[in-house]
Amino acid sequence: MTRKPDLDSAYALDGPEDNRRLYAEWAETYDSDFAEAMAYRLPQAVAEGFVRTGGRGPVIDLGAGTGLCGAALAGLGIGPVDGTDLSPEMLARAGRRGCYARLFPGDLLDRLPVADGAYAGAVSSGTFTHGHVGPEALDEVLRVVRPGGWVVLSVNAAHWRARGFADAFAALADRIAGLGLPEVPIYDAGTGTHARDRAILATFRKA
Repeated sequence: MTRKPDLDSAYALDGPEDNRRLYAEWAETYDSDFAEAMAYRLPQAVAEGFVRTGGRGPVIDLGAGTGLCGAALAGLGIGPVDGTDLSPEMLARAGRRGCYARLFPGDLLDRLPVADGAYAGAVSSGTFTHGHVGPEALDEVLRVVRPGGWVVLSVNAAHWRARGFADAFAALADRIAGLGLPEVPIYDAGTGTHARDRAILATFRKA
């Protein structure tokens, strides 16, 4: 890459190979340069949302990155937690946290190496956003969760509107129940273009 990885370059990604290249370079500094610098609170909000539903393990963290959401789940007493991500380098960082039972590479836009209904719940923080994953991945999310399992997915609010998530969830009405769509801040504080960005916490149970 010709520029230091940052949120704008992440939002401009186009396809899995772009994602792999950026996060291979960003993995070692992601937590300090982004999560800490921007007071990134979305992983904690997703974990807390999952706990509020009564969600339980085993749970899969989709787009686990460096493990921020997995660590938040573990801190709230949820486990076991598995994690998957496109980037082996990000997963290596996640593995250092010691909060995952299993970590494995996977692509939500393809088919994860996971059996149908393998998990009692699923979470995702920061993956359904610009340059990453759209509503076409919802079928795969539902495939890996067993009936009755709770799911909490953060969706960048601008991405939600641009990619038609409302229509996609409406089309799932016979496959999910208890849909809630609270809006939360992505960052606790900070300055800059994205400091006031918001996310939708799509919270639902597989019917």
